[in-house]
Amino acid sequence: MRLKDKVAIITGAANGIGLAAAKTFAREGAKVAMADFDEETGTKRSAELSAEGYDVAFFQVNVADRTSVDSLVQNVLVHFGKIDILINNAGITRDGMLHKLSAEDFQKVVDVNLTGVFHCAQAVVPAMVQQGSGRIINTSSVSGIYGNVGQTNYAATKAGVVGMTKTWAKELGRKGINVNAVAPGFIETGMTAAVPAKVIEQMKMLVPLGRLGLPEDIADAYLFLASDESKYINGTTLHVDGGIMM
Repeated sequence: MRLKDKVAIITGAANGIGLAAAKTFAREGAKVAMADFDEETGTKRSAELSAEGYDVAFFQVNVADRTSVDSLVQNVLVHFGKIDILINNAGITRDGMLHKLSAEDFQKVVDVNLTGVFHCAQAVVPAMVQQGSGRIINTSSVSGIYGNVGQTNYAATKAGVVGMTKTWAKELGRKGINVNAVAPGFIETGMTAAVPAKVIEQMKMLVPLGRLGLPEDIADAYLFLASDESKYINGTTLHVDGGIMM
């Protein structure tokens, strides 16, 4: 029960890594606000966890819309009474080589992956400052560290997340708020399910551990950074990639 009675907002919680995080946090005693744009799936997943006896609730949100984010935070405060942890997990891809990438697809990814992270963090900070404590955990990517072919927009946003993480760690540390990031490598999610088997094998060959990561691997990293075990870690980007970044 490493998160007993803590209240956590997890964005992108209806599927994949976000859902794994919601399950992990709930099992560790947290009260979880599962936030996602996909209301149908999010409501279903929240109901499933509630049926298992966990204290979770679903909140529909569009992280690219500041009004929607502000409503999310206010509704969570009304429902749970406080906010201890924010997991900025929501993200999208719209891949394309530079000469083919549309301005629209570039902006869509920026709106969710970068501006959305800003919206959510800025919205929860007043409550965390008032209580004198909090954890903000952002999601970067190996693509944001080394770049990746066909991901100009995605890599740019994930690099930006690292910069914001370091900046917020410096700004908020003295207010009792730790800000860190996790940079996943190749993870088995809905995004990779459509990738041809030959490409998956090539991806595995790049990883020293010889496999793709699981959503639970990232959820465990979130858990560590949200727990008291990481209380002196601030401004760090934790690479969870099987060694691909070495």
